[in-house]
Amino acid sequence: MEYLDFELPIKELIDQLDKCQIIGQESNVDVTTTCKQIEKKLEETKRKIYKNLTAWQRVQLSRHPNRPYTLEHITNLTKGTFLELFGDRNFKDDKAMIGGLGKIQGQSFMFIGQQKGINTKMRQLRNFGMANPEGYRKALRLMKMAEKFGIPVVTLIDTPGAYPGLEAEERGQGEAIARNIFEMCRLKTPIISVIVGEGASGGALGIGVGDRVLMMENTWYSVISPESCSSILWKSWEYKEQAAEALKLTSADMKKQKLVDDIIPEPLGGAHYDKETTFKTVEQYILKAFDELKDLSTEELVAQRMDKYSKMGEFKE
Repeated sequence: MEYLDFELPIKELIDQLDKCQIIGQESNVDVTTTCKQIEKKLEETKRKIYKNLTAWQRVQLSRHPNRPYTLEHITNLTKGTFLELFGDRNFKDDKAMIGGLGKIQGQSFMFIGQQKGINTKMRQLRNFGMANPEGYRKALRLMKMAEKFGIPVVTLIDTPGAYPGLEAEERGQGEAIARNIFEMCRLKTPIISVIVGEGASGGALGIGVGDRVLMMENTWYSVISPESCSSILWKSWEYKEQAAEALKLTSADMKKQKLVDDIIPEPLGGAHYDKETTFKTVEQYILKAFDELKDLSTEELVAQRMDKYSKMGEFKE
């Protein structure tokens, strides 16, 4: 397990507990009381740290290398029924954007999401979860296919942003994202969006227009990352903590501003501490959202979605 800088007190106590148990095994000395005291202190320290996380610490947790990525979520949600589909039928297949059909408890869904790599080689292959225009066009193709067959769409968002390279701009990155937002607004099938990691800017919005937008507890959703915001405003990355607070990008802030519909709770310490519980909770929230949407007529569904996004950012005296 890798630890972030603010988690170091927890690491020290875990190391102490391991040493205590080893001493007990090797010397036949009864260390039960000492171990229990360390365990109690460990639990208290965990609660103290994780119940008072700053916005920047939540950003760090959303990027934790052990955190489950989109493909791991899909694999565990669909329990072997996932069939991945490839290509945008125009340019090529984008490895940063994955999609395909799968079932949760017998109900078919079209899954779409950005995938980051789990090691250096995979990160390069997946372009660090930054999709190109063909990735967004692939996502749109799969959404249209889902609409045709009346299959609900589940999008899993985890991206540091859409790829900003020259070749992406040449192939129409802005147009691809704008087209997706436009088409998702009027898609005639339920859309459930879940932010499972980073939700950065247009890269997230390109697959983020949902009837229900759910956000995991230790994730963020904003127009810009704290580092980029800091470098624009202060010409330095040193003020990223201030930028994170000012951007109001945490799940609690987003719910308060009515930009997301619900927060998915995570195990103490983050999704990576107890992946099994995390996957079960995500499954429950997806099915709950689908139950709320499945009986709506196509007209009601689209009208409600349009109304939801029209109300965002309204100024009232």
